[in-house]
Amino acid sequence: MGNHFPVGDRSSSKMPLGEDGNAWKKKTSDIKEMYDFKEVLGTGAFSEVVLAEEKRTQKLVAIKCIPKKALEGKENSIENEIAVLHKIKHANIVSLEDIYESKSHLYLVMQLVSGGELFDRIVEKGFYTEKDASKLIQQILDAVKYLHDMGIVHRDLKPENLLYYSMEEDSKIMISDFGLSKIEGSGSVMSTACGTPGYVAPEVLAQKPYSKAVDCWSIGVIAYILLCGYPPFYDENDAKLFEQILKAEYEFDSPYWDDISDSAKDFIVHLMEKDPRKRYTCEQALQHPWIAGDTALDKNIHESVSAQIRKNFAKSKWKQAFNATAVVRHMRRLQLGTSQEGPGQTTPTSPCHGDLLLPEGHENSGSVYPSLPPLLLHHVCSNCHSETGGI
Repeated sequence: MGNHFPVGDRSSSKMPLGEDGNAWKKKTSDIKEMYDFKEVLGTGAFSEVVLAEEKRTQKLVAIKCIPKKALEGKENSIENEIAVLHKIKHANIVSLEDIYESKSHLYLVMQLVSGGELFDRIVEKGFYTEKDASKLIQQILDAVKYLHDMGIVHRDLKPENLLYYSMEEDSKIMISDFGLSKIEGSGSVMSTACGTPGYVAPEVLAQKPYSKAVDCWSIGVIAYILLCGYPPFYDENDAKLFEQILKAEYEFDSPYWDDISDSAKDFIVHLMEKDPRKRYTCEQALQHPWIAGDTALDKNIHESVSAQIRKNFAKSKWKQAFNATAVVRHMRRLQLGTSQEGPGQTTPTSPCHGDLLLPEGHENSGSVYPSLPPLLLHHVCSNCHSETGGI
């Protein structure tokens, strides 16, 4: 399998991270000297995310493998974005732990979260209440407030990017899938937004100047879904969907919202406010009675919400940029003691034996990189039409 993973020599090419990156990037001729690659967790437009085990500590991590060829001409962007990613340290945000460079690739070693996706956990529960949803949203607000205080706009908050840290019943929730948006994003505001339009604020679709308030809108959408199991905006026709979002046209439909508190609805209305100047900030949302008080109800809404989640959010796991289910499956194998993997071995069924990130010159040998959903991290800076001027 060794020949299929990218290797480089220690000589060499100019690294796009610049002089400031030297303190935290590490050179390697072969990443597999430090890590055993287990299985592919997801593929992107020009990156692959791999489950790996650090040989020295036996710690499991997720490694994002990015060919340098894909970064040509964008060196400044990657320098800035990785520098910011490396500084993010929050209990509810997946961290970037290490950065390695070979001649042909960058490797971003990310904290592995193993508890699975938000929706999967809700569906599996037998009991689920407004209070549970409130606690989830509080954690998300705390994390996004931290980002906003650093001058960072996430810009792609959605349930698929919310993972549980572990399989423990009381596990915390994590914001995951931080990527290199300027590198891997699809470019214009409109095309980036259209990747997951149901969560995008009206001002983004309208291509107006936007700021941190876009994340608060997305948190409102997530809160809405957590309480009913379906999205506030939906239409098979994209133009009609965009029109709904642009007008902020949504309802608290009966019977799905009949048992939901007025306080929860008030919370959502303040976040899903069309005018970003009037929209709640994370700080204001954290002070709302539904989060800070005791207005979130204890009534079990699991049956209705889980049925709607199953109906509205079925998806093909293999198409995801990061497959949380694969991690859960792997962790359960380890817990059950059924894993036959030892040090230096690769899972027998792993795609790692095949066309994973072939070295330069082998691009046409069968490796396929389906396009990623728009990736995340965005500074509040001038080229994002923001008034704040960056970090």
